[in-house]
Amino acid sequence: LIESLGGVHRFMGWEGPVLSDSGGYQVFSLARLLRVGDEGVRFRSHLDGSEHHYTPELAMEVQGALGVDVAMPLDHVLPGDAPAAEQREAAERTLRWFDRCRAANADAASGSAPALFAIVQGGVDAELRRWHARELAAREAPGYAIGGLSVGESKAEMEAMTAVACAELPRDRPRYLMGVGSPEDLVAAVARGVDLFDCVLPTRLGRTGSLFTDAGRVNVKGARFREQSGPLDPGCDCAACAGYSAAYLHHLFRNEELLGYRLASIHNLRYLQRLCERMREAVLAGAFEAFAAEFLARYRPADEAVRAEQRERWQARSRSRSGPRA
Repeated sequence: LIESLGGVHRFMGWEGPVLSDSGGYQVFSLARLLRVGDEGVRFRSHLDGSEHHYTPELAMEVQGALGVDVAMPLDHVLPGDAPAAEQREAAERTLRWFDRCRAANADAASGSAPALFAIVQGGVDAELRRWHARELAAREAPGYAIGGLSVGESKAEMEAMTAVACAELPRDRPRYLMGVGSPEDLVAAVARGVDLFDCVLPTRLGRTGSLFTDAGRVNVKGARFREQSGPLDPGCDCAACAGYSAAYLHHLFRNEELLGYRLASIHNLRYLQRLCERMREAVLAGAFEAFAAEFLARYRPADEAVRAEQRERWQARSRSRSGPRA
């Protein structure tokens, strides 16, 4: 359908670049319903139980039909704590699938094939990650993704595996960390050599009223925003902060108005854009290390933000209980 309507750019009215995923992570998420082999993946729909067969070639056919600019090969994703033998098998299979995806992409109509990135797998095994990155670097892809992270491993493990992979990948090609989107993780990843990210986190959090600021995440539904006449973040130029007060955003969420979800999502996306702009400026100025240290020193992680919001709600309830009685 999208192909018949002129491709995904025209379909959604977006002239900028579009990057698509192959479905490898979705395969991972449907682990109880699938069988993986060298030929591809057989899985049953969680909706109606129907069986489907997904192959590297089909992954490229679908992404080519969408008309994206950057495509991902089908990869075999496992949890970080999967046994070493299974991680090795999945990494080797991902290599073979990449070769098949690249061959299928090359067979596409001249001039219409997307740029095909390679995906580094290997779980949290440093030697396996290093080997896999070297094998893919030798294949000279136009860009490289680091996959199989942010799937349950610790932040320390994620950062360590990111550093291992980046050290083996070409310096003149973009490095893309898949599925990572919190501000502190972006800063830590750029410090290790990452250029690109994708994640549902900014919009998923926005729909719950959780917004990014340089001090950390805040929940605009909190009582302290009820009478704040200024913007949520005075330094932000997004539509939410430039046009509305924090009190109005608070009101929208308290009344479950759809505009609140939209403005909060716009704010979080713009915050990450501005953060990346600031990181780029720091890199070009040779001052990234100082920027990262300062940012991470003042940024309050999500768990601390949640505890602060809980304290705020408790204090608000305490004040209401201790107020004058009729």
